[in-house]
Amino acid sequence: MLKRYRVRDYDFKLVLLLIAITTIGILAIGSAKESVQNKQLFGAIMGFFLMIVLSLFDYGFFLKFYWAIYCVNIALLGMVQLFGESSNNAQRWVSIAGIRFQPSETAKILLILFFAQYIMLHKEKFNSLRNLISMVVLLMPPLLLIYNQPDLSTSIMICIIFCCMVFVGGLDKRIIFGIFAIAIPLVIIFLAIVLQPDQNLIKDYQQTRILAWLHPDDYANKEGYQQDNSKTAIGSGQLFGKGLNNNEISSVKNGNFISEPQTDFIFAIVGEELGFVGSSAVIILLMFIALDCLLIARKAKDTAGEVICVGMSALISFQSFINIAVATGIIPNTGLPLPFVSYGLTSLLSLYVGMGFVLNVALQGVRKYS
Repeated sequence: MLKRYRVRDYDFKLVLLLIAITTIGILAIGSAKESVQNKQLFGAIMGFFLMIVLSLFDYGFFLKFYWAIYCVNIALLGMVQLFGESSNNAQRWVSIAGIRFQPSETAKILLILFFAQYIMLHKEKFNSLRNLISMVVLLMPPLLLIYNQPDLSTSIMICIIFCCMVFVGGLDKRIIFGIFAIAIPLVIIFLAIVLQPDQNLIKDYQQTRILAWLHPDDYANKEGYQQDNSKTAIGSGQLFGKGLNNNEISSVKNGNFISEPQTDFIFAIVGEELGFVGSSAVIILLMFIALDCLLIARKAKDTAGEVICVGMSALISFQSFINIAVATGIIPNTGLPLPFVSYGLTSLLSLYVGMGFVLNVALQGVRKYS
């Protein structure tokens, strides 16, 4: 369970990157909503502690209990359906022993751990039809539970992470091309259906967000209001921004034109108050973190370690892209936090737990090649 490691083998570069991006997040959150800054700081300290502790334990020991991890994940998501707390047209929160958290965020990490072990154990017959169907069947229960909250954005993220893990697990190229040949027309058909007035595939508010993105002028004072103000805030920051905690009357944030700026639209705060330089720093830091996970994956001692690192890289890179794309109006409005930057203790702690496993993969991989 515990192994002896050399200090020089520890990936301090990754740790410093995580500290830097989390620090920017805490500062931006304090400017967006000062009352929750201390909570985020507490979450960062706790998450950092958990990451360091987990990084010193053999990840293989935890993966032995991969079916228990899967069952715990299903149980937590099931509790949301039965006892979850509703807020903003969604039921995503649950309280256990007085602790309120969001199981859809922990689900991302738990599914990465589960499929890391599952893929490794089924490596020899990975491309068999039976195995591929089995993985899809195992993905469906947590995916549907999250989708029904409703949480379309997290459902999409989990599908993306799953595809990346399956790809690195050794999916045959012919199967990949076949999937694309089927998936692309299905996506086009899906989009055509959800834009119809009487569709039942997604919620009405989700459809409205898509329509507001496609026809911003028709929804300028309604659903498109949030994204329009976000783009205004980012553009107004210019090169160096207006400064954190500024009191400028022209500030979009100070005018309360962005609701809940500490969460999904935290990048608008970064853009307005830290400017192009600060926004670029956030993007570069997240890119380096995701890239470092991929570099660690190349040196992993086994398939499970490789899949863990690729899964975490996919989570950080694609979720960052979606969050920033929403804030800049590239894609329709959807609720996903910016990793390590947005306010949210469940998201922050889950990410740090995942990075703890990545750091342990790095420790064991270095020893193998040393």
